[in-house]
Amino acid sequence: MVPFSKKITWLVLAALMVMPLTLSAQKKVQITAHRGYWKSEKTKDAENSIASLKLAQKEKLWGSEFDVHLTADNVIVVNHNGDIEGIKIHENPFSAFKDIRLKNGEKVPTLDSYLKQGAKSNTVLVLEIKSQDNDARSIQLADLCIQKLIDHKLYDPSRVIFISFSLAACKHLAVVAPEFTNQYLNGELSPDQLKEFGINGLDYNTKVFKKHPEWVSRAHELGMSVNVWTVNKEEDIKQMIELGVDCITTNEPLLVRKLLNGNEIKSK
Repeated sequence: MVPFSKKITWLVLAALMVMPLTLSAQKKVQITAHRGYWKSEKTKDAENSIASLKLAQKEKLWGSEFDVHLTADNVIVVNHNGDIEGIKIHENPFSAFKDIRLKNGEKVPTLDSYLKQGAKSNTVLVLEIKSQDNDARSIQLADLCIQKLIDHKLYDPSRVIFISFSLAACKHLAVVAPEFTNQYLNGELSPDQLKEFGINGLDYNTKVFKKHPEWVSRAHELGMSVNVWTVNKEEDIKQMIELGVDCITTNEPLLVRKLLNGNEIKSK
């Protein structure tokens, strides 16, 4: 028989072992659909489509991420890669892309058409400003996006956040739109380094946070937001929840929702 005092000791140790999991599980986490909620028969797997945004909105996901590029004649199009069917976006006018169709039959969305749908819901638009062929064009793209948000009455930090691999674009946004969440994507800079640039958030790959888990708590100490991309495996999702990130960007939003088990911030 185990002495009573030893039983108490083991009970205390067991409680301490489960406390971190319990505490982290109490924190509400945001879910962002990567390139919209595209991985579905309803969208016919069309990434960055209006349909993928609509489905993210229908599911009341906190956010829907999308990517923008600038054509040679300064039209902003929604697309992940720097080319569409092998045609480079920054080297060609919008007329080269207007008749191309996505997997679900949609036209390649312009930012105007995307924002028109985005305005119909409180799902946050996670706007990725893709790095252009030089810093000047990346900054120009950021400025044109701001103007489009104003035009569509979406220039609102509660409705839109900015993310980018372009450090130049993030630095610029920190100056011209400091009230917005502005997250750097590349992963090589610490929270302290980003803070020095006036950048108020980080959105890093899972591998970065596995290597530098301390960056999550440090970012929070500095008052910065923390997102992680693109987290699709159950083991990684659980690890990022436990680490205490604010938002998980994923191609599997319903799996993340299931693992959060109610500890999710939904769109209003």
